[in-house]
Amino acid sequence: MITLVRPEKEHEAQATAFKKEFSEHGETVINGSELLDRTDSYDAWLKSVNDNTDPQTVSPSWVVTDTYFAFDENGRMVGVIDLRHELNAFLKDFGHCGYSVRPSERRKGYATQMLALIKERAAETGMESLQLSVERDNEPSVKTITKNGGKYERSFVFEGEEADVYLIGLS
Repeated sequence: MITLVRPEKEHEAQATAFKKEFSEHGETVINGSELLDRTDSYDAWLKSVNDNTDPQTVSPSWVVTDTYFAFDENGRMVGVIDLRHELNAFLKDFGHCGYSVRPSERRKGYATQMLALIKERAAETGMESLQLSVERDNEPSVKTITKNGGKYERSFVFEGEEADVYLIGLS
């Protein structure tokens, strides 16, 4: 069983190792990480993540977002997931949530658990549904979304990649 925890300074070493593992596997994007994959300073990233939780301090180009690290029962960081409280013009195809599981921990059900927990958090904020998008050929993520009640809505193309949008009801 995993737990979702807001990022803190004390998580820096684990977050750095998490990020490094993606790089070592040739993966440059960490979905759901609020650009942890593109930030050199953990402190600057942490400030941005904290600022983006509040409508008064959210970056003008972002929406209010809650980001969580996922830890396994041994206290190891296994994933990251975010919850965007609304969709702006940029996010209209991408959705309310992004997530990633570290390469060495995939296919263990962590993503399914993470999404189930974020559904609870979304419902607590008053959201009625979650929209998620996934590249069509990402079968593990499609399974994660459908296991959590995702229903196909529509398709779109982004940067030459076909993707599908799913909707998960929260009531």
